[in-house]
Amino acid sequence: MSAPTWDDFAELALKRITSSGAEYGDIRIVHSTAQAIRGEDRRIASIRDSDDVGFGVRVLYHGGWGFAASSIPSLEEVPRVAELAIEIAKGSASVAIDKVRLAAEPVHQDRITTVVRIDPFTVPLGQKADLLLATMESLQAQSGVVRSSAEFWARRDRKMFVSTEGSRLEFDLLASSGDCTATALYDGRFASRSFNTPQLRRGYELIEEAHFLGQAPRVAREAVEKVRAPVVDAGVYDLVLDPEHLSLTMHESCGHPTELDRALGYEANYAGTSFLTTDKLGRFRYGSSHVNLVADNTEPETLAATGYDDDGVACQKWDIVREGLFVGYCTNREVAPKIGEARSRGSNRADSWGTVPIVRIANIGLEPGRATLGQLMADVKRGIYIEGHGSYSIDQRRYNFQFGGDAFWLIENGKRTHMLRDVIYHGITPEFWNSCDGVADRSHRQRYGFITCGKGQPGQSGWMTHAASHARFRNVQIIRGEGRS
Repeated sequence: MSAPTWDDFAELALKRITSSGAEYGDIRIVHSTAQAIRGEDRRIASIRDSDDVGFGVRVLYHGGWGFAASSIPSLEEVPRVAELAIEIAKGSASVAIDKVRLAAEPVHQDRITTVVRIDPFTVPLGQKADLLLATMESLQAQSGVVRSSAEFWARRDRKMFVSTEGSRLEFDLLASSGDCTATALYDGRFASRSFNTPQLRRGYELIEEAHFLGQAPRVAREAVEKVRAPVVDAGVYDLVLDPEHLSLTMHESCGHPTELDRALGYEANYAGTSFLTTDKLGRFRYGSSHVNLVADNTEPETLAATGYDDDGVACQKWDIVREGLFVGYCTNREVAPKIGEARSRGSNRADSWGTVPIVRIANIGLEPGRATLGQLMADVKRGIYIEGHGSYSIDQRRYNFQFGGDAFWLIENGKRTHMLRDVIYHGITPEFWNSCDGVADRSHRQRYGFITCGKGQPGQSGWMTHAASHARFRNVQIIRGEGRS
């Protein structure tokens, strides 16, 4: 007798759901493999290989959700889990005041596969470890650098989604990334400088093209320069932000507040709400005319471009902010009807087979402008140029914030001069984005991904990519953040 297939599991689960009288149900079966290799101070500190498989069943019964999951994919386990999901859904329906109504979505039958040139799981472990070791040796060859680290990460998700509406979707998705960091010591204090590949849906070619050994000497030199740099003088400065830094600023101050479940108060007990309440849609001046934020879950290689979300909704592209006006949310099939939209934007995702899909940030990016980086700099008399990620803090409504960075340079009379340290800028989200008066052109555009976006209860890690060109912001308040950047 042949082993049961994933189609057998799906057929068994959906048969139980349909016979229960539920109006909707689906099953997600996921097999994930991952590898993370981390080096510290010229040695390989850890190698983590993981292999995880399981399935989750969702049921919508008379307007109430039920979900159950198991790590035992067997023909005996599937009916038990499906019955448990049905029982939970019936319990939810019995107490639900606001009944769930799903937005319509066409039936889809498709297969989505990440296109890679080099499968990272076929690259010998020794080859990957040797690259990390050589990178750390190069970092610590710089006088003043006392610590080094380098890391490689990859994950593959093989998944099947089948719903009672007739959708059947297969996925073979892969993502990878790498980074290295040098830490310098001077006068009793430390400072670090990093180089990161973006997390993208690409293979090991992403690591090869990053040229870690070529980047390492620059990273090390800048770590030494940073630790010796003067502390910033607090005050008001113009800022020029690089794409990697903007990816975090956009994520926290543009991505999270535009998740519709937040705006409706669904996350109020844990991860916060949003100042972008539904009365502001189409009416609120979020930023200047230079600010065009586009959600694009269709762009190849980006993390949220999975073809379909975990509602079985096709990935899409839409405006979040157009010429400074707030015009769109990230939604799923449950919340889209609450603002009168007939279709979900396809932003419902779970981080594993054992978690419930929730609204997640899309691949939100800042559209390019027409300037060059040199032109943005040239019109700054007193400013700071910021690269990379650093510390950050933002309130529950995503309204008041402060951000650091990985490296800072003083701009004087249009020229980038020496490095600074301990730079923190703070502001109010709409005031900050209204101070944007220039964005660099498409030749400066870069993409940076996130795989640790926390949300939900129990917590989940979401994946998305934010793209931007360099941008300029006027009259931003800077404070000293000793020891934090």
